[in-house]
Amino acid sequence: MTIVEAGVLRLGGSSSVTVPLGQRLVELDTDYGELLERLAPERVAMEGLFAHYKHPATAIVMGHARGVLVLGAARSRIGLVEFKPAQIKVAVTGSGRASKDQMQRAVQSIFGLAEPPTPADVADALGAAVCAARRLATEAIG
Repeated sequence: MTIVEAGVLRLGGSSSVTVPLGQRLVELDTDYGELLERLAPERVAMEGLFAHYKHPATAIVMGHARGVLVLGAARSRIGLVEFKPAQIKVAVTGSGRASKDQMQRAVQSIFGLAEPPTPADVADALGAAVCAARRLATEAIG
């Protein structure tokens, strides 16, 4: 496996709190669409949505963003695979209860990176890609 590109889409600039949700979702759709067009992936791997009981509003906003991403993949006719967070952690670290630091270090090791990927969300996204690649390899063998 090789990393082609990894990073985070930052929406609304430094004043993202004051930028309306709809405007941030439009920006996400535009930026994501440009990425899909430029990179032309065969498949998109995504972590399933989960909600921490202390932060239900965050889960709702993340649900909006995930909807934009799912729609973008479908619009581009790109396959989508979704994994539970524990599935990704097992595929990358061997433990479904791995910490953010363990994920970052495992991804660093898998890809031979000089430093752990930051922020931790990048390691999580790369972990989803690892999980998808390993699933595809298993399906190809079987």
